[in-house]
Amino acid sequence: MSDTSADLVILGGGSGGYACAFRAAELGLSVIVVEKDKLGGTCLHRGCIPTKALLHAAEIADNVREGDQFGVKSSLEGIDINGVNSYKDGVISQLYKGLQGLAKLNKVQMVEGTGTFVAPNAVDVNGTRYTGKNVVLASGSYAKSLPGLDIGGRIITSDQALNLDYVPERVVVLGGGVIGVEFASVWRSFGAEVTIVEALPRLVPLEDEYASKQLERAFRKRGIKFKTGVRFTGATQTGDAVTVSLESGEQFEADLLLVAVGRGPNTAAMGYEEAGVNMDRGFVLTDDRLRTNLPNVYAVGDIVPGLQLAHRGFQQGIFVAEQIAGQNPKVIDEAGIPRVTYCKPEVASVGLTEAAAKQRYGSVETLVYDLAGNGKSKILKTSGGVKVIKAPDGPVVGMTLVGERVGELIGEAQLIYGWEAYPEDVAPLIHAHPTQTEAIGEAFLALAGKPLHVHG
Repeated sequence: MSDTSADLVILGGGSGGYACAFRAAELGLSVIVVEKDKLGGTCLHRGCIPTKALLHAAEIADNVREGDQFGVKSSLEGIDINGVNSYKDGVISQLYKGLQGLAKLNKVQMVEGTGTFVAPNAVDVNGTRYTGKNVVLASGSYAKSLPGLDIGGRIITSDQALNLDYVPERVVVLGGGVIGVEFASVWRSFGAEVTIVEALPRLVPLEDEYASKQLERAFRKRGIKFKTGVRFTGATQTGDAVTVSLESGEQFEADLLLVAVGRGPNTAAMGYEEAGVNMDRGFVLTDDRLRTNLPNVYAVGDIVPGLQLAHRGFQQGIFVAEQIAGQNPKVIDEAGIPRVTYCKPEVASVGLTEAAAKQRYGSVETLVYDLAGNGKSKILKTSGGVKVIKAPDGPVVGMTLVGERVGELIGEAQLIYGWEAYPEDVAPLIHAHPTQTEAIGEAFLALAGKPLHVHG
C-alpha cells in the first residue's frame, strides 16, 4: 500500500489507539496512526502516569513525616516541587521513548497533525488524505469545566495542576470523583489546606457506598475538608486569591480552584457527525463489538460511552485489531473492568456495587473483612477492608477494597469476578503470609462459613 493508505487508519495515538496499532501490526496489518500531540495520549502525558508519579512523591513525603511511628528519626524539610516535576517528567520521558521504539519496531506509520474524519474510509491531515480499509476513531477526552466557569489564572484543570511550579497553601477542589480526590490527596501530603466540593451526597459517588464512607473517614483524619450534597454557584478571582461560592451561601477563599468535574469526549470539530457517525452528547455510539453505524469504522476509548479508563481503551484497542483481523475476540465485559482511585487510602473495585447488584438481583449477600485483622496492613498502619458482594445462591458479582496499596490486589479480585467464582472455590486458595492478599482469602473463608481472623 502507499504511504497514504493502509489496512487501518487510526485517529488518535492514546492508550486505545496505540494498542490497536501495535496489535494490528503484530497480526500482519498495515497501520497509519494520526496524532496531533504525542504518542501515549492523555494517559501518559497528562493523566494516569504523571498523577501517579505525584501520588508516589506524596507517599514518600508522608512516610518521612510519619517516620517516628516506625522508630525512624526523620523530618520533612519541605517539598522541592522542581525536583518532583523532574522525577515525574523523567518517568514520562522514559515511557514515551519506549512507545516510540515500539512504533518503529512494529512498522507503524506515525502522522503528526490534527486529523479530520472526512469519509468512512478516510482521515484528512493538513490537506493530505489517508485512507484505510478500516478506520478506528480514538480521539480521547479533555478536562471539562462547568457552564460560565472559565479556565484561567487561579482556576485550573488537571492539565495545569500537573505542571505547577509551586505548592499552593490553600486549594478548593470542585469535584469529589477520582481526579478530585487524587489531587486533594497529593496536595494535602505536600502540606496544603484542601477543601473538596461535591454536588452528590458522597465522595467517589460511583463507587460502593462502603468505599465512600471509608474514604471520608480517612480524609477527615488527614485534615482534608469536604462539602458533599451542595452545589457550586460561582468563583471570582483577584490578584492573589480565588473565592468559591456555594449554593448553601458558604464561601471559601483559596490560592487555586481545581475544576475536576470529569472528562468530555474529544470529538468536536473532527468531522464525525458530518460524516454520518451516530453520536450522543459528543460520544460515539457503538455496538458491543465497538462498531459504529458506518461500515468498517470503529471507536475505542474515552469517546465511547462508559468508564473513561486508560486500561479500558487499551483492551478495546486490542479487541478491535483482532476483530478486524477476523479473530472474533470475546466481547469485553464492562463490569469486569477494574477501577482504582490512587488517593490515600486507595479505593479499588471490580464488578457491581451493592446497590447495582440489588437492582439486578433483588437481594444479595455481602461480607466485609476489616484490614484490622490483616498482619501486613497492621505493619503498614493502614485501615480499610475488603467487601465482597455475592448473588443469591450464585457467584461473586462485585468486590470493593479500601486501604493503602489495595490497587495492587485488584487483579485477583478481577480474576474471581471473571471466573464467576463461588466462595467455596476461592476459600481453599493459599495466600502468602504476611500479605494484604490474605485479606481477600479471609473474606472468602468467612463467606464459605469458616471464618478465622474475622472479628465482630
